[in-house]
Amino acid sequence: MWRGEAIDRRGFLKAAGVIFTAALSPRSLMALERTDAVYASGFKAPDGSFGVATVSERGEIIDRVALPARAHGMAYSTATGRTVAFARRPGTFAMVFDPSRQTEPIMITSPEGRHFYGHGHFSPDGTRLYASENDFDGNRGTIGVYDTWDKFHRIAEFDAHGIGTHDMTVSDDGKLLVIANGGIETHPDFGRTKLNVDRMEPSLVLLDAKTGALIQRHRLPASLKQLSTRHLDITDNGRIWFACQWEGARNALPPLAGWFSRGEDLSFVSLPEETTVRLGNYVGAIAVNRRDGVVGLTSPIGGAAVTLDAKTGAVVKEETVREAAGVAPAAHGVAVSSYDGRFNETRSQVAWDQHIVRLN
Repeated sequence: MWRGEAIDRRGFLKAAGVIFTAALSPRSLMALERTDAVYASGFKAPDGSFGVATVSERGEIIDRVALPARAHGMAYSTATGRTVAFARRPGTFAMVFDPSRQTEPIMITSPEGRHFYGHGHFSPDGTRLYASENDFDGNRGTIGVYDTWDKFHRIAEFDAHGIGTHDMTVSDDGKLLVIANGGIETHPDFGRTKLNVDRMEPSLVLLDAKTGALIQRHRLPASLKQLSTRHLDITDNGRIWFACQWEGARNALPPLAGWFSRGEDLSFVSLPEETTVRLGNYVGAIAVNRRDGVVGLTSPIGGAAVTLDAKTGAVVKEETVREAAGVAPAAHGVAVSSYDGRFNETRSQVAWDQHIVRLN
């Protein structure tokens, strides 16, 4: 998620230091020197290994860090510069690393009876890391709270007030946790099988970030019970955008995105029918570009990237992107990656994973 001014080349080089830049290959150093922004994303290499890479705005790989298994979402702290790669559900690891390699990576393991859902977010001051987790025997979503100053020791757990808790984020002032409960029951004994597609319970929730107290919960109407609320981002005025994945009849045309704010009801975006069809009833990632006032959506199912006006929801741009994966704010519009190795204008010999984070 992009909050405020993005880190530029000079800022990243200053933070990285001489030792980091000296270790880069000439090609990587050139990519870093000419980029205006730096991103991070998980990937799968041709030999089947997994990692996370720092990437230029053109899509050139600057550096790589190995991971024990496949990652999903990423979190970045503007206060400390640390980044976290969360395991793909039902993985049990999250790796904390410094993109400039100033500190050694830290591996977090989910507690017994929990696994990560692939997403999390730092508090604005960088002292807390929140992670979406599954209490799989209790069939409920939770938010694990980790103390970043104590080697990411898990200090609390909040009830997410839903099941299939997926993406979550934190308000700019650090007071609210925003949670997308996808409504889908899973259990690691059954891998990634969806166990309740006929009786899903999607919802969007606001919690007090300090106490975990429930502030607001929106359950989707019965007609949209199979619309899984999955991913989130926030505009500079506090509007919360959400993106969805349809688990119902293939010939249906459900709303795939919308917004709400604290104290307000949900509003769904009425996309043109051809846009909904193009997205394949599935939005895999969402990102707000605050400077341009636009929202990017990607769909690997539909092979598409769609840009919306953040105020009205009107379609600004549509692009065909085969196996479209991650999306993040760019200098203008959005940066898009794909499962087949494309990141903006560059194609690499990796399979990018579902999400991108811009290092602010």
